[in-house]
Amino acid sequence: MEERQDPIRDILDRLASENYVGDPAIATSIYMAQTLERPLLIEGRAGVGKTEIANVMARLLDTRLIRLQCYEGLDVSTALYEWNYQRQMLRIKLNEQADISAQEQEEEIFGESFLLKRPLLAALTEPDKPPVLLIDEVDRADEEFEAFLLEVLSDFQATIPEIGTIKAKHRPFVVLTSNRTRDLSDALRRRCLYLWIDYPDIDKELRIVRAKVNGIEDRLARQVVRFVDGARRTGLDKVPGIAETLDWARAMVVLHLDHLDYEAVEQTLGAIIKDADDLERFRRQAIEEILAKI
Repeated sequence: MEERQDPIRDILDRLASENYVGDPAIATSIYMAQTLERPLLIEGRAGVGKTEIANVMARLLDTRLIRLQCYEGLDVSTALYEWNYQRQMLRIKLNEQADISAQEQEEEIFGESFLLKRPLLAALTEPDKPPVLLIDEVDRADEEFEAFLLEVLSDFQATIPEIGTIKAKHRPFVVLTSNRTRDLSDALRRRCLYLWIDYPDIDKELRIVRAKVNGIEDRLARQVVRFVDGARRTGLDKVPGIAETLDWARAMVVLHLDHLDYEAVEQTLGAIIKDADDLERFRRQAIEEILAKI
């Protein structure tokens, strides 16, 4: 009898092939999002690898990654579409010399050739295969924009008044990320599957460092990971994420260091501590204490 392949194990192996150290919760969420064709909302602290999941999935699926970076004041014209007004004005001037009715002219200048596709519309109209649509840091956008997303994520369609409703040719694989700077609406959450990613434990972060930092010695990798873990427990305002751990580890390799001591930490601390107040307090209170423990 043929052995049935475990889809979760398969996704974990494929993530590992792209040097992404996942876990069963991440792999299961990806599998459900693909199988059920539901958006995946990933929340967690900054720097824990939320965005990287979308990047890795685009590579694994061999498809286009379309990214919408959210921010306060983001509106429909930036996220969905806007008209190429310069081309429209040029066409109107050219049409003035021809015998074209006002209705024909309006139909022409509000055609798709004059439409500038922004990330959401580009994802809905991708012609060849389903893209990966990354809506990054959705919590930074206004509540009004969040409400607009509901139509897109519910029916994978958008309405352009001059053209009509455009439905997705291929339903995209949607990943939304949030750092929880504000609460997202229940309506948006209900339309998504949910994944929470926290800072990794020491063993997992060590595997990440080994996978991502070429040439690092095992002793140094262990010390770096344990030091960052200790730093996260000191009440910093800007807690270092995995990205900072990797930056610091790479800095150590570039500087040809093979172990941590006070001087090495003092010289390179800016790779993991990114706030002036944190830096001053950490230098004064925490370096020697953490080094003593590791």
